[in-house]
Amino acid sequence: MSDTEHCATCACGQLRVTTLGDPEFAVACNCLACQRRSGSPFGVGAYDRRDKVVSIDGETRVFERTAETGRKVSNRFCPRCGTAVNWDLEMQSDHVGIAAGCFADPGFITPARAIWMDQRHHWFEFPEDMPTHATATP
Repeated sequence: MSDTEHCATCACGQLRVTTLGDPEFAVACNCLACQRRSGSPFGVGAYDRRDKVVSIDGETRVFERTAETGRKVSNRFCPRCGTAVNWDLEMQSDHVGIAAGCFADPGFITPARAIWMDQRHHWFEFPEDMPTHATATP
């Protein structure tokens, strides 16, 4: 395991999440809520165990919602620039989700799977060897 620190930041740099080592996994989510959160056809979340999150620095605001699974999601975003940097999922309470794009490193992590494919934009195809799921993973 790498002991390298990685830092994810919002657009203005005010909110920073620093992690130790590489994320445990990443997921490309096509659900409508992630589309709205990211402003993109899908969002990519890098997931780290809570004990690997070194620090969360800066002011945040929280938007809590109930996911289609019926579980709570708490999105944390920068009140200055509006970037959603990290979130907590009730279904993964031992992990912190971090927007992969906020690491600003295109080579950082590749999603292990794509979920909510039934809400995917029709013009985008994931790699053939990537596992996909119609809704959330079982």
